[in-house]
Amino acid sequence: MKIGIATDHGGFVLKQEIASRLAADGYEVVDFGANEANPADDYPDYVIPLAQAVVTGSVNRGIAICGSGVGAAVCANKVRGARACLIHDHFSARQGVEDDDMNILCMGGRTVGPEVAWDLVRTFLESQFSGADRHRRRLAKVAILEAR
Repeated sequence: MKIGIATDHGGFVLKQEIASRLAADGYEVVDFGANEANPADDYPDYVIPLAQAVVTGSVNRGIAICGSGVGAAVCANKVRGARACLIHDHFSARQGVEDDDMNILCMGGRTVGPEVAWDLVRTFLESQFSGADRHRRRLAKVAILEAR
């Protein structure tokens, strides 16, 4: 599975940790930056290309990190077809994929420690969309809204 990952300076250390663990577990990692912890950088510069890659299928799933994870989620969701969620707990990491077909996991580099983050990432990547009719119906309504 090909995983895209992006961050600004606020999540740089966590991104490095997660990318390393993903590679060690056999995932192909595509790093959209940042490539250094530069306090002057802006998360949209990295998260938008990540979200576009997820939507076009260049990567299977995405992980977006900023200081809180909020900006990354807001930004990613501006890309039509991206379903990005700020996740802090195991249940939401699983259910977000199973019920809502979440394709980008957002986390805060300043709010989630590396072990919790790794658990959330593994749960996100191991989960699959259920495809249940009620979930497809709901996602179709979201797609109509996006198309406007």
